[in-house]
Amino acid sequence: MFKKGSKLYGIISGKCPKCHEESMYTHPNPYNISKLFSMREKCSNCSTKYKIEPSFFFGAMYVSYGVGIAFALGPFLITYLTFNSSIGMAIFAVIASQVILYPIIVRLSRNIWINIFMSYDASIGTSSKKN
Repeated sequence: MFKKGSKLYGIISGKCPKCHEESMYTHPNPYNISKLFSMREKCSNCSTKYKIEPSFFFGAMYVSYGVGIAFALGPFLITYLTFNSSIGMAIFAVIASQVILYPIIVRLSRNIWINIFMSYDASIGTSSKKN
């Protein structure tokens, strides 16, 4: 399921959607906020261009809405149902989790978005590096 070559691997790892060899991001730590959106132009292994068209990743904003909702359910259910807290406290937990997880949500959404349009190509390997 999380093996190289699967969509899930490409989404979770943030690697090139075609070869799964190189990270799409110039800085691996999403919590380095100044480098959060900084991406490579293309893969150095297979030359896949990440920005298919100008403003390509604006579509990831729609994905981030769904990912944000999914990430909000956990804190809400834990706070409201498990600890029987007030609805106000549950909403505070959701907001706090969204602020803390924002960099991960952004990167995960971009990974999902690009993996919708590109698929892994097993014929591209590290030995077939293109210049």
